[in-house]
Amino acid sequence: MSNTDSEGEKLLLQGARIVTPDGVREGASLSVEHQRIARLSSDGEDLDAHSCQVLDLRGLTILPGFIDVHIHGAVGVDVMEARTEELHTVARFLARHGVTAWLPTLVPAPLDDYARAVRAVEQLLDEQDAQTPAAARALGLHYEGPFVNAQQCGALRAQYFRTYSAASDLNALATVERANAAHMMTLAPEIEGGVELVRELHGRGWVVSIGHTRATIEVLEQARIAGARHMTHFLNAMPTLHQRDPGPVGWGLLQDDICVDLIADGVHTDPLMLQLVIRCKGAERVTLISDSVAPAGLGDGEYRVWGETIKVSDGRTSNERGSIAGSVITMLDAARMVSSLGRGWQEIARMASLNPARLLGIESEYGSIEAGKRADLAALDGEGRVRLTLVGGRVAFTDL
Repeated sequence: MSNTDSEGEKLLLQGARIVTPDGVREGASLSVEHQRIARLSSDGEDLDAHSCQVLDLRGLTILPGFIDVHIHGAVGVDVMEARTEELHTVARFLARHGVTAWLPTLVPAPLDDYARAVRAVEQLLDEQDAQTPAAARALGLHYEGPFVNAQQCGALRAQYFRTYSAASDLNALATVERANAAHMMTLAPEIEGGVELVRELHGRGWVVSIGHTRATIEVLEQARIAGARHMTHFLNAMPTLHQRDPGPVGWGLLQDDICVDLIADGVHTDPLMLQLVIRCKGAERVTLISDSVAPAGLGDGEYRVWGETIKVSDGRTSNERGSIAGSVITMLDAARMVSSLGRGWQEIARMASLNPARLLGIESEYGSIEAGKRADLAALDGEGRVRLTLVGGRVAFTDL
């Protein structure tokens, strides 16, 4: 399909299984007009193809495009060091894997490094709508740290961790000065000033997520009251569940108003534990993330990431300290993993699309296949391969 096709005003996708919040429609059709889903047919019903470009998607399953709220890079590009044109490269790679929206994610670093990375993201937001073909759309940014616990640093560089004493500590971090840009922060509420930081971020409209933490139940409760409603890469970078010390894991499993995200790669978390968390929390309270780093998409080898050598072997990353250093999966890989655990595509669509949209407060536009929403869609074949990705109704990837 040519680039001019991707600019068409009207598309008609026919004959596919369409995954909606209300169920799966078999042999259905979907029309796209002016970047949005115009109409959905019932099972087996054909829509009027007049003046539309028609795509026959029989045998494919159409899902809402995946939204990755935690991704550090891919195809050799590190968000912390990337120029804007390199971020476009990541966005195109993501579209090939069914991702239609993402949050570039920063790691603890000097303030000048933050500022440079955020400027590149700002320029990406300015340029992305004009890109042809379309690509996954950046929605803002995610700060993983620097206000986290050095005892749970994982692959993050503890020398750049910070504590919080006043709003000036937060003001020192660069932000995306663009309308409607999302801002998310992963923090440990037990650090000095941590609960007050939660309160300040919540007041500014940031998404606050608890992670890289050893917080007590009392502090976790204080953070919840202050506005934290999410937990980052649940089970990882926090103490393991213990019968006499339930810690963040036990607390998180029991809170109905706390959602969690998971790295469903089979490396960070054993598949049995993935099943346990999803069963305890329910699909409505679980978000899938990639937590991918720059080597994602490049295969096994040794790579320089965050000032050290990271080795990738059989899909597992390890840094010089022997810690897992992010993942090399995509959201598509995470969806496949959850599918292999017996979860249906309707639940997967919720965890990979609708829940991250709700986390960011954009579910009125993103995250599900409903008339009036953005036409951000991914069509998969029976083997779980992406055959078509639409971003805002424009073709971002096709293998039809």
